[in-house]
Amino acid sequence: MKIIRIALPALAIVALSAGKAAAQDQEVSFEVQAINQISFSGSPSLVISTATAGSAPTSANANATYAITTNETNRKITAQLDSDMPTGTTLSVTLAAPNGATSTTVQLSESAQDVVTGVSKVSESGLNVSYSLTATAAAGVIAADSRTITYTIATGA
Repeated sequence: MKIIRIALPALAIVALSAGKAAAQDQEVSFEVQAINQISFSGSPSLVISTATAGSAPTSANANATYAITTNETNRKITAQLDSDMPTGTTLSVTLAAPNGATSTTVQLSESAQDVVTGVSKVSESGLNVSYSLTATAAAGVIAADSRTITYTIATGA
């Protein structure tokens, strides 16, 4: 019987130890950084080829679309040409404003100009971009050319 008494307390200790759960804490770090992304779709082509007698050449218009994501507040979109337009021509752009923002039509140049202001915490796509090319008769004939427009999401003013 002594053997049985010794074995029973040992079994009880094993049973008590098996019922305890082990716990372990783990710390998880996280961060959301500033996100400011803009992309454009489409290949606008502007060709002025007509005029009404006695009037300036008829302007040419084309459209594209853009998408924007920013998780910051008080952002703006600026636009800037890589080089100025030829004498007698003007290239203008209007971007549809995402929710809560304001859009302005601007004549593009080598200087960055605000085209959309008041952009805050937004994620939208399929927003319209309207381009307009105007020319005076004094511009003459201009061979096919192109300009690169740089759009930037910047801190609002």
